[in-house]
Amino acid sequence: MVVDASALLAFLQGGPGADRVEEILDDSVIGAANWSEVAQKVRASGADWGIASGLLLSYRLKVEPVSQRDAEAAAESWKRGSGLSLGDRLCLALARRLDLPVLTADRVWGESERIEQLRR
Repeated sequence: MVVDASALLAFLQGGPGADRVEEILDDSVIGAANWSEVAQKVRASGADWGIASGLLLSYRLKVEPVSQRDAEAAAESWKRGSGLSLGDRLCLALARRLDLPVLTADRVWGESERIEQLRR
């Protein structure tokens, strides 16, 4: 499963859905752009990124580079007013490339067969 930054942040903060994130973390994938989002948010909160990243990687979470194909798919999927950030669109592009579902806590994504919402 591909995890969005919002899902990892919910896990780290012990928020709604943290248990579900922990269930799927082993062998999940996060894109490098979303990993950067998590790092930035953790650091901005004053928490220790070294501890947080060590915890996340102890679950065998794989950080996947952004490919040219992902970047182009994210650009093509941009729509004014959609509410999807570049990070969101890169996450969705990665999930399409790897043919995996996505776990997110970002409600603007909606829900589908390939998108699982933490907060319903």
